[in-house]
Amino acid sequence: MRALNSIHLSGLRAVEAVARTGSLQAAAQELGVSASAVSQQVNRTEKQLGKTLFARTGRGMEPSGQADIFFERLGAGFAELTSAVEWVRRQDQCTLVVSVAPVFASKWLIPRLGRMFALHPGILVRIDTTTRLADLAHSDVDVAIRLGDGDWAGTRAELLFSQDIFPVCAPALAERLKTIPDLAHATKITDEAALFGWEDWFAAAGAAPVALKPGVHFRDPLLCLDGAICGHGVMLAWQLLAGEAVADGRLVAPFDARAPSGLGYWLCTESTQTEAPKVRAFKRWILEEVQNDGEAGQAGLQAALPHAEAKTSS
Repeated sequence: MRALNSIHLSGLRAVEAVARTGSLQAAAQELGVSASAVSQQVNRTEKQLGKTLFARTGRGMEPSGQADIFFERLGAGFAELTSAVEWVRRQDQCTLVVSVAPVFASKWLIPRLGRMFALHPGILVRIDTTTRLADLAHSDVDVAIRLGDGDWAGTRAELLFSQDIFPVCAPALAERLKTIPDLAHATKITDEAALFGWEDWFAAAGAAPVALKPGVHFRDPLLCLDGAICGHGVMLAWQLLAGEAVADGRLVAPFDARAPSGLGYWLCTESTQTEAPKVRAFKRWILEEVQNDGEAGQAGLQAALPHAEAKTSS
């Protein structure tokens, strides 16, 4: 730390900005000062370091010698400083930012948020729906809920509940699916973002794979669900996604067989940071909700799925 005592932080910030943007003017615009002020800060920092960091050319400011390594480490340092400042500022804020997969938000989280608000009226919740895993270390996201295997670098993941997969379709189509081989006459609805495939379900059913007719493709499982409800074909679904539609009769699960997907919904926080009180409060609430729902949070959904004699290829 002593090495920093003789170097002005504002000068290092100017050097980092020039190195990243490639010009005094761009750095000045980012820092909110004049280009001449940035130039003076860079010159002063070079004198303090006893090193020439930039070659002044007609093309702008170019790294000299081994300055690239210095710039890379300097940029990483400022990124860490920025992250630390953002983290401190968030601790006393009462807004909890939850990054969540759209299916989980629509089918599970939003219907239950009223109880969270009642328990913690001082915490405002902002829901950010996305299919991408948020960068918990370098964003304003406090908690993420994701469908996957729980193995994400830099993330502390706690399993909420696992998910099995099974075919679903509209009731009229289900009447024509007496056995698994009948799927050869059905149209397939494809979720292009799915983390599992039909081969997993056929294996769990103990049946030879059947080639379904190609049908509509989506990159959103909620749209796949809507397509199945509208009678456009058969889709491979999971409890949280399709349970409500099966329970109210809009969809039918024509076969009893289910396949473990190897996936689940996980509650994710940043692994190296101390959790803020608002994060701890949310975690306690959501884990209690899962426990109150019953085994894997799916007791009601399990009851909605078929319990008739299993339909097989025989």
